[in-house]
Amino acid sequence: MIKESLIHQAFEVAVERYAAVGVDVHKALNDMQKISLSLHCWQADDVSGFENQGNSLSGGIQVTGNYPGRARTIDQLRADILKAKSYIPGRHRLNLHEIYGDFQGKKVDRDAVEPKHFESWMQWAKVNDFKLDFNSTSFSHPKSGDLTLANPNDEIRNFWIEHTKRCRLISEEMGKYQNDPCMMNLWIHDGSKEVPANRLRYRCILEQSLDDIYSADYKNMKDCIEAKLFGIGLENYTVGSYDFYLGYGVKKNKIVTLDTGHFHLTESIADKVSSLLLFTPEIMLHVSRPVRWDSDHVVTLTDDLLDLAREIIRCNALDRVHIGLDYFDATINRIGAYVIGSRATQKAFMQALLDPIRLLCQYEDESKYFERLALQEEAKSLPWGAVWDMFCLQNDVPVGESYINEVERYEKEVTGKR
Repeated sequence: MIKESLIHQAFEVAVERYAAVGVDVHKALNDMQKISLSLHCWQADDVSGFENQGNSLSGGIQVTGNYPGRARTIDQLRADILKAKSYIPGRHRLNLHEIYGDFQGKKVDRDAVEPKHFESWMQWAKVNDFKLDFNSTSFSHPKSGDLTLANPNDEIRNFWIEHTKRCRLISEEMGKYQNDPCMMNLWIHDGSKEVPANRLRYRCILEQSLDDIYSADYKNMKDCIEAKLFGIGLENYTVGSYDFYLGYGVKKNKIVTLDTGHFHLTESIADKVSSLLLFTPEIMLHVSRPVRWDSDHVVTLTDDLLDLAREIIRCNALDRVHIGLDYFDATINRIGAYVIGSRATQKAFMQALLDPIRLLCQYEDESKYFERLALQEEAKSLPWGAVWDMFCLQNDVPVGESYINEVERYEKEVTGKR
């Protein structure tokens, strides 16, 4: 346990050090308090859901590892999420996939799902100070195959159109209930292992499907469309590519989702932010860590993540960027994975809020590029960790590594007995 007096002492030093380069630490702390992450429910149970227990994953989704203690019931999942939340400073949201409905053991196919299947989630979220976000689920279903919304087969395509329409309605009811818009993300795995005879054909079908899905206007939810580079088993062609969804988003005024694992490893996701902000209403982020493309490793404090956070802050776009997490690691303690990834994402934004941006801009305006680069480098070693510790202390969550023992205790007392 870190002594509280030491945290305060280090914080006061940090306040002075940052003031010397024109940064108001107290303002940064206040701004940090406003940043909410949308925690992903699927980290706690390896993307299994409650639709039909025992189904294997398909449609480009894979989870590696078999660490003991996976949540197997809705009560276990909720308990694990609350435990993880207790170690993450700030107020946050919860992101659900459709397969996590409270189906009460009944078989409900995806074209029949209704808001009533998520009423208990809405009630639980309100009691536990969560706002909900939502996703349609096109994978791991007998009608998934290689194509869903881009399928030329009318029966299969209409099944998925109906499913997605119902997910939008559920999102609307969630937003209405919580008096805050529910972000409804659409991602499909549609593609081809080899090059198709006609790429345009399937993109025309997908555009028509989306137009049908989005024909109803809602006030309490926001639509997000998520691209992918390629899918496992569908390596040569992805119907819903970044270019497709960027074009559709600009044309139809939709929010484009940037998943940090869905691009080529050498692409800068940060560089896309300023362009998207010019032409689309908002941005949705799905933050993961791609080691070899979309491997969805637990998020850590990498240069790429820092660059992304800094770009959002420098664009003054916190009110237009929604930050969700999207990784699933079954090789380590799942609650620990939640906490590591969430806190790493927050640390990136903490550092971004503490950047001496006004002085950097001044140097740039005066063509003092040596000074700009020097300050960028020196800022990396400023005592941001002391400010982070104070943020944790103010939010009554474990400071530093002290949460490790608490996660281990929960494993011994709860998840290890499953």
